[in-house]
Amino acid sequence: MSNPSPPAPVVPVSVIVPVRNEARNLPRCLDSLVGFGEVYVIDSESTDDTVAIAQSRGAKVLQFHYAGGWPKKRQWAMDTLPFAFDWILLLDADEVMTPELGEEIRHALLNPEVNGYSIRLQMYFLGRILRHCDASFRKMSLFRKGRARFECRLRNQDTSMADIEIHEHVVVDGPAAELRNALLHRNVDSLSRYILKHNEYSNWEARVLLRPEDGPEQVRADFFGTQAQRRRWLKRNLYRLPGSPVLLFLYRYVFRLGFFDGVPGLIYCAFQAVQMFHTKAKIYEQRIERN
Repeated sequence: MSNPSPPAPVVPVSVIVPVRNEARNLPRCLDSLVGFGEVYVIDSESTDDTVAIAQSRGAKVLQFHYAGGWPKKRQWAMDTLPFAFDWILLLDADEVMTPELGEEIRHALLNPEVNGYSIRLQMYFLGRILRHCDASFRKMSLFRKGRARFECRLRNQDTSMADIEIHEHVVVDGPAAELRNALLHRNVDSLSRYILKHNEYSNWEARVLLRPEDGPEQVRADFFGTQAQRRRWLKRNLYRLPGSPVLLFLYRYVFRLGFFDGVPGLIYCAFQAVQMFHTKAKIYEQRIERN
C-alpha cells in the first residue's frame, strides 16, 4: 500500500478578510485560502450566515463596531490582532486566491530585501472577465507585520461613509515589489448591493475631495508616478472639469475599449460614471449647506 502524500507546507501568512453580509462570496474566498497559516474574518454585525460560514471553515471571527473616526476596519485589525506570522495579506470576501499566486507568495516571502508586494486584481463583473474598461488595478495587499499602514486622508468620518477603508492605500516602509499572478475579484452579489455600497463610497469621496487638507495624505498625486499616484492625479483633476462623468464614461468605454467587454463592460463603465456624478452632486450639496 502506498504511503499517503505529505500535507502541503503552510504558507506563513496571516490573512485578514473584512466582511459584512458576505455569505454569497465568502465560501469561495475562504476555500481558496487552505494552506495559509491563519485567517481572521473581521465582521460588522452581519445578519446573514457570514459568521457561521467563516467558523465552519476554521477562520477566527472577530466583530468590529464602528462609531466613526479613524482607524477603520482593516487598520484596526492590523493594529489589534495577535498575528502568528510575520507577513499579512489583506483579502476582500469577493477576492479569490489562485494556486499560482499562492505559490508565488510562498517564494516571495523568502526575499529579505522586500517589505511589501502589490497584487493585481482580475475583475469579473456580471459573469464576465473585464479585460478593458481600465478595470484592472493593483493593491498593496501583502506586507511585513509592522512595516505598513493605511494612509489617513480623512479623520473626521462617520458611519454613512462605510466602516472600511475605501480608496486609501497601504503605505509600506521600505522596498516594495509586484507579484506577477493576479487575485480573482469575483463578486456575486446583486447590482442592488453594489449600488448601496457605492453610495457609501461616494459619501466618503465627496468629503475627501471637498476637504483634501483634512488628514495627512501619504500617497502623492502624480501623473508620472505609480498606478495609484496616477489614478489619484487623474481623479482629482477630472472632478474639476464640467461634464466629467461623461468624460469618464467615454474614457473607460471608448478610449480604454470597454465596448469589447460587451454588456457587462457597458454597465460597469456607466456605473463608474454615475458614481462620479453622485460624488459631484454631494460636493455641491455640502457647499450649499455651508453657505
